[in-house]
Amino acid sequence: MVPFSFAGETFEATAEGALYWPSPQALLVADLHLEKASWFALAGQFLPPYDSHATLTALAAEAERTGARRLFCLGDSFHDSFGCERLPDSARELLTSLTSSLDWTWIVGNHDPGFADHCGGTIADEVEIGGMILRHEAVRGELRPEISGHFHPKLRVHLRGRQVSRRCFVTSASKIIMPAFGSLTGGLDAHHPEIMSSVGAGAAALVPVSDRLLRFPLAA
Repeated sequence: MVPFSFAGETFEATAEGALYWPSPQALLVADLHLEKASWFALAGQFLPPYDSHATLTALAAEAERTGARRLFCLGDSFHDSFGCERLPDSARELLTSLTSSLDWTWIVGNHDPGFADHCGGTIADEVEIGGMILRHEAVRGELRPEISGHFHPKLRVHLRGRQVSRRCFVTSASKIIMPAFGSLTGGLDAHHPEIMSSVGAGAAALVPVSDRLLRFPLAA
């Protein structure tokens, strides 16, 4: 994990796209999109049905590695409101094990509004903790420090004649937009106008690599 400062607090970013907040011992992730493959299967487009188990296995490893006591999922945790009902037994057991061992909060996103069967944990539209706002989608003009997801930012750069794409955290003085943690999620270019207008001036893409945090200024 690579530490950095935001709004007077220390956070630690992981290459997998999670954010650990040592002060409240909280792990933050966004956009798991659990059961995305089964949602596509309902429409006749068949994808390998292992995305939920892969995502939850990675999340369990992050929770163990950080020693987190609390976990916040910043929206679109399921690909649709009924995703939890379709979880395979192995994924459901893993998820319920996590929600029973952690103080777990689901923040509702645009993909999973109104979901009720959530395999444990509590549901919230947004959360304020330590003066920090945790929500799914950034609110333009929000003056309080804010951490959100929704856009799945990725930094794309050309390196030695080929394009390299890496999930990234997009930050400014008052906002962090987190990458998607889910194993079956795409990504929006970090330079996209929707991201830039949401995060505000002075934006940068942060890419955790091994023991370093690479910073790339993003032009408006």
